[in-house]
Amino acid sequence: MVHELEVWLFADRVGTLALVDGRLSFYYAPAWLSLPNAVALSASLPLQGEPFDDHKTRPFFAGLLPEGQMRRLIAQQFQVSGQNDFALLDHIGGECAGAVTFLEPGQALPVPTRNDDVQWLSDEEVVAILEELPRRPMLAGFDGLRLSLAGAQDKLPVVFDGARIGLPRNGTPNSHILKPAIHAVEDSVLNEGFCMALAEAMKLKPARSHVHAVLNRPFLLVERYDRVVNAQGRRQRLHQEDFCQALGVVPEMKYRNEGGPDLAQCFDLVRRATRPGAPQVLRLFDYVIFNALIGNHDAHAKNFSLLYLGGKSGKPPVLAPCYDTLSTAVYPTLTTKMAMKIGSKYKFSEVEKRHWDQFAEGVGLAKAQAKRRILELAKSLPPTARKLQSDPGHRFAGHTVIERIIALIEQRCALTIRRFSEPAADAAEPSS
Repeated sequence: MVHELEVWLFADRVGTLALVDGRLSFYYAPAWLSLPNAVALSASLPLQGEPFDDHKTRPFFAGLLPEGQMRRLIAQQFQVSGQNDFALLDHIGGECAGAVTFLEPGQALPVPTRNDDVQWLSDEEVVAILEELPRRPMLAGFDGLRLSLAGAQDKLPVVFDGARIGLPRNGTPNSHILKPAIHAVEDSVLNEGFCMALAEAMKLKPARSHVHAVLNRPFLLVERYDRVVNAQGRRQRLHQEDFCQALGVVPEMKYRNEGGPDLAQCFDLVRRATRPGAPQVLRLFDYVIFNALIGNHDAHAKNFSLLYLGGKSGKPPVLAPCYDTLSTAVYPTLTTKMAMKIGSKYKFSEVEKRHWDQFAEGVGLAKAQAKRRILELAKSLPPTARKLQSDPGHRFAGHTVIERIIALIEQRCALTIRRFSEPAADAAEPSS
């Protein structure tokens, strides 16, 4: 038996996702292929008339869905198998990352009659949703909502107008991602809020975010970089895909030690996909250094993305702003291994100058250029973090987790500077 969903990009039907005997396939619509400005849905799904098999199809489409316990709970809500990507997209694939929407065959794409088609929430309703999310991720099945975001952390696409929080209705694009506290991770909201603000202070151009609270319940509001307001004041979607989707890697293999992408593959993708590639490569290099120095050990390939600013113009993508950035290393219960190696090392404490050199060589950067940028960030990061902590506009002062993050940053930056200055650091040693 064949089941089909129509795949829409922006306001155009671009193809069909099919489930045949338990296996996915995708093919572009002939009408889409015939357009002179037709663009591919993914770097891993180039424009072609032939259908893509399950091996080629699944990485992009499964990559739009939540993971882990969130995925299992959503599947239970709709009484479908947790392994059934097709059924999950059918139920929650109305508002996804980027500009993709899934509809039943023949169903019309919802067109918002106005930009404020939003169910605004009272403070009490926001708190009730925060209570509900761990049991019902993405509010799956709630009053017709069809919302999906990748990742294993609780989150919810919402509309935020600077004062009110609401749920998008009838095809209205959302504006922010609401991220509540992570269970069993102390002060995760403050941690991520500080690390994202620190990236901003370092001029790394992260996704804009701020710590918000309703009735003493803190959460992070992250402005969506894949949404933009046009000249008429209407919010519109931009297309994007994470590195696993673009490289054709299924989400359950996102970590390098599971066979997922390494840094060399990530840098190669940016060089191939973006034009001109050099500025985007240097931005990615900054992100890798920053994540290492703040102790973000969860910087896997799904936490980097390509953003297609050109819409249907066919312009090449750019590296998306960094996101999901927090210091996991301050928690003794979380892994000490980084998601991707620097040189031949997973543990930052073992990274010496030669491993930074290996990394630079592996991603096609000159050692001298890499050294200058690593030391520049290592020297400027600690004072910038202290200044941000004391800034009354951010309210980060007086929090134990912030002090621990800064102490870790100071230790890692000092270690990095020292290892680059050690005379023996340049000695040829076998990599481990």
